[in-house]
Amino acid sequence: MTTTRGLEGVVATTSSVSSIIDDTLTYAGYNIDDLAENASFEEVVYLLWHRRLPTRSELDELKQQLADNYDLPEEIYHHFKMYPIDRVHPMAALRTAVSLLGLYDEEADVMSDEANYRKAVRLQAKLPALVTAFARIRKGEEPVAPRKDLGMAANFLYMLSGREPESVEVEAFNKALVLHADHELNASTFTARVCVATLSDVYSGVTSAISALKGPLHGGANEQVMKMLSEIGSTDNVEPYILNKLNNKEKIMGFGHRVYRKGDPRAKHLKEMSKKLTESKGEPKWYEMSTEIERIVTSQKNLPPNVDFYSASVYHSLGIEHDLFTPIFAVSRISGWLAHILEQYSNNRLIRPRAEYTGPEMQRYVPIEERG
Repeated sequence: MTTTRGLEGVVATTSSVSSIIDDTLTYAGYNIDDLAENASFEEVVYLLWHRRLPTRSELDELKQQLADNYDLPEEIYHHFKMYPIDRVHPMAALRTAVSLLGLYDEEADVMSDEANYRKAVRLQAKLPALVTAFARIRKGEEPVAPRKDLGMAANFLYMLSGREPESVEVEAFNKALVLHADHELNASTFTARVCVATLSDVYSGVTSAISALKGPLHGGANEQVMKMLSEIGSTDNVEPYILNKLNNKEKIMGFGHRVYRKGDPRAKHLKEMSKKLTESKGEPKWYEMSTEIERIVTSQKNLPPNVDFYSASVYHSLGIEHDLFTPIFAVSRISGWLAHILEQYSNNRLIRPRAEYTGPEMQRYVPIEERG
C-alpha cells in the first residue's frame, strides 16, 4: 500500500458536480467566472442539482419551492433560546439545529430519490433562517420572518438586519454565495459523502459536513482574516505587522491553497466587490489594507490570495458579525453538499479506505499481575 498524508493527490471518486482543472473551477462544466458575473444563486443551486441551467419556468418553480420552505418549526426558535448564548459559536448552533430539523421532517428516513430531493429543497431553504435566527436571538432580538418575495441573497440580509438590503449589497452577497457553492471534493463534501455512503440520511450527511466545515483549517479562514485586519487598523500599520508575522514564520490567513497553484480563480470577484462595497459604506480602508497585505505576501512568499481573503471585508461591509462568516459559507456550500449527497446515493459504494499500520508488532498478552 502507498500512504498519502491528507489524501493529497488521491482521486477518491468520480463526480459530475464540479471540477478543478488547471486552476479553473467549473460547476457542471460552467466556468466560475461566467457564473459569478451572470448567475443568481438559485440558478447555481439548480445547476448543481441537475447539471444544467434551468429554463425560466424551472427556475420559477425552484424559487417557489424554496420560498414555500423558508419557515422554521417553532421548536427550533425555542431550542436556540435554551443554548448557553454567551459561549456558543454559531457553527456549533448550526450543526445542532440541522440535526434537530431532521426530527421534525416526516420524510427524514425515507430514502427514495423523490423524498431525498424534497429534503434537499427544505434544507437549502431553511439554512439561511437558522443562521439569521440564531444571530438575532443571541442578541436578545426576535427573529425576522423570511419574505417570500425576496431571493435567497436578499432574504438572508433582510432576515439578519430587519431592513431590505441595497442592490449593491444583494449583488455582493449573491456573488459570494455563487463562488462558495461547491469546490470539488473538499473536506466537508468528502465528509458528507462518507457519511451517506453508509446509507445514512440527508440530515446526517449535512450535519457531518457542517461539523467538518467548523474546523479552522477549512471554514474559518475569513473570520481570521477579519481579525487580522481589525488588529492592523490602518494601512500605515500593514507593512510592519505583516513583515513581523512573516519573519516569525507565522501563517497569514487567506493565502495559498492545497489545490490551486497559480491562484484561486474566485478571489478576484470578491476583491472587486470588496472595493465596491467598502467605498459605498465609506470605509475604503478595509479594501486598501487588504490590497497592501496582498502585495506584500505575494512578493515575499509568492502566495496569491484565496477566496477567503477578500470575502472577509465583503461580509464585514455588509454588517455581518465576524463569527457568522463560516455559517454563511455553509448557507452557500450546502447546495454543493446536497448535490454530492444525491450523487452518492445514485451510484453508492461504501467508502472504506485502509490505513498503513505503524505500531508495534508481535505483542503478547501479559497478565496484569506480571506487568511492570
